[in-house]
Amino acid sequence: MDNKVFNKYFSAFILIGMTVVTILATALKIGGAEPEARTLLLVSAFGALMGVAATVASANGKVITFLFGLLDVSIYGAICLINWKNGSSGLGNAVLHFVYFVPMQFVGFFQWKRRGNNKEGSVKARRLSPKQRWLAAGVFLAGSVVAYFIIAQFDKSAATTFIKTAVVLDVLPLMCNIIGQFLMSTAYMEQWVFWIGVNVFSITMWSVTLHNDPGSSYALIYIIKYSFYLLNSLNGLRNWLTLSR
Repeated sequence: MDNKVFNKYFSAFILIGMTVVTILATALKIGGAEPEARTLLLVSAFGALMGVAATVASANGKVITFLFGLLDVSIYGAICLINWKNGSSGLGNAVLHFVYFVPMQFVGFFQWKRRGNNKEGSVKARRLSPKQRWLAAGVFLAGSVVAYFIIAQFDKSAATTFIKTAVVLDVLPLMCNIIGQFLMSTAYMEQWVFWIGVNVFSITMWSVTLHNDPGSSYALIYIIKYSFYLLNSLNGLRNWLTLSR
């Protein structure tokens, strides 16, 4: 099958699959919710769908990914801020999204526009040098250690082990997200290594949640969600290996 045709059908599969998962997740939560909470759930669902569109567009090297991405991270940041104001956690995520992820959408848009497109309309991607790859790995390790000790101070779990698994499963996808977004905005192929990491660590985290609470329907939905994301990130890596030649 021609690569262009394969990407067309694969993208449709991811978009349709994730739309179904998002609708199911929203339907499970919206039934007994208050009117205000229902509004937030619907807005969150819309933001999630924009995130799906962004990841699919990114896998195909389309600059429109940053329009979808801007809507996704702005809505998610706002939801986190509202949760924090209502007495829940979320301030850290809100700050991270508004201070880092939102500006990086603009950085990415202008970086991709400046690099130009190939004959198929996809961004002219590039690859890190061996030295830059070691630097990225070092930043990931150092950042993970620092983030672990910071987040561990606020950990509310009852874990008494030397290494808290719950914190590790928070830190690893966090660092993969931060580095992946930077590499994505600057059009580097290696972003997909970190996006794969985000999805693998997220599947692991929600699998642990489901194991500890078998009745947790939302955990199963998130496992399915990140499984779709993982498939998309593998396809993104495949595409960008070609785009960055």
